[in-house]
Amino acid sequence: MGRLTTHVLDTAQGRPGEGIRIDVYRLEGEQRSLLKTVRTNDDGRCDAPILEGDDFRAGEYELVFHAGDYLRQQGIQASEPRFLDVIPLRFGVADASQHYHVPLLVSPYGYSTYRGS
Repeated sequence: MGRLTTHVLDTAQGRPGEGIRIDVYRLEGEQRSLLKTVRTNDDGRCDAPILEGDDFRAGEYELVFHAGDYLRQQGIQASEPRFLDVIPLRFGVADASQHYHVPLLVSPYGYSTYRGS
């Protein structure tokens, strides 16, 4: 059964990104539908797959990471407005029977992502 998962690593502090809010959207043309909001746990992961089963279909999705709130709570100094605040990641799911793992590595001035396993 396919599923969507994520995790966040705070590369500025070398630890998991705990308590980060992530909004999950499905995109259909110009339509953007909020499916759910989740938060990362103390390991920077979600406690369960973000989407799975009938809720996880082929198509386009967006994960919106509220990294600026997290960085502020961590006391990480940065200019305001922050260079990175809300980070949207758009990606396509071609085969919903597979596992799509979309992690975020974040610091105050950069981020990276990839399709993990």
